[in-house]
Order: sequence, then C-alpha cells, then structure tokens
Amino acid sequence: MTAVSFPALVPSSRSYSPGVFPEQQFQAQNGAVVRVRYGNQRYSSSLSLTFANITDQKAASILNNYVQVMSEDKYAEFTKDNVAAGADESLIPWIRETNSLLKWKYASPPSVTSVKKGLSTVTCEFIGELEGV
Repeated sequence: MTAVSFPALVPSSRSYSPGVFPEQQFQAQNGAVVRVRYGNQRYSSSLSLTFANITDQKAASILNNYVQVMSEDKYAEFTKDNVAAGADESLIPWIRETNSLLKWKYASPPSVTSVKKGLSTVTCEFIGELEGV
C-alpha cells in the first residue's frame, strides 16, 4: 500500500482522536474488573477536517485525492505544512500518525457544501487503520 499526498491545503478546523487499544473488559458480579489486552497498537484513530470557503478548484483537488486513495487501496499522507499546519511540534506526530503504524484512510466520502459561486466548504473524515500488521 502506497501513500498519496493530500493537497497542500490548511484546514480551517480539525478534530483528532488517538483511537483505542484492542482489549476486552470483563466485570465480575462483585464489581471487580479484568481487562484482556490483545495488542500494543492503537487502531481507529479519527481525524475530521474542515476547509471553509475554499475555491471550487481546491475542493475538486480533495475529491480527486479521495478517488486516488480509495480506488486503489492507498492511504492519505499529511505533512506539517498542510493538515498539521498551525499545530504545536509536539502534536504534529499525532495528527500525521508518524508515531504509530496507522495509515489514514477516508472514513467516508468528502462532503462539499457550496457557499456561493466559486466557493465551497469541504468536510473530510479519516480513520487510522493498521495495515498488514
């Protein structure tokens, strides 16, 4: 699986969740809890990006990226200059998932809302998946 660079666009807002570790919790009748951990890698991290009031050409570049990533089973790659721009250096590895084995895939198709002629707002949802681990 190969990377496809995300367009050089900086989001107007983003929301990130680091995902979870694979585990099962069992609770006894007396309330005692036992957790069984099935691995040491996070999965299902999520990233939501909003690009407000961008040109339709830039919106089309996001749609093209979606098709490129999803039609050939690739993953989206972000840089500190686009999706992670404006974040502190300590947060950038989390947003880019360079500190894990996760790869960013689109969780759903991008949503494009026309604001006025030539301008749109695009919302993208990504999920971090473990590939081949």
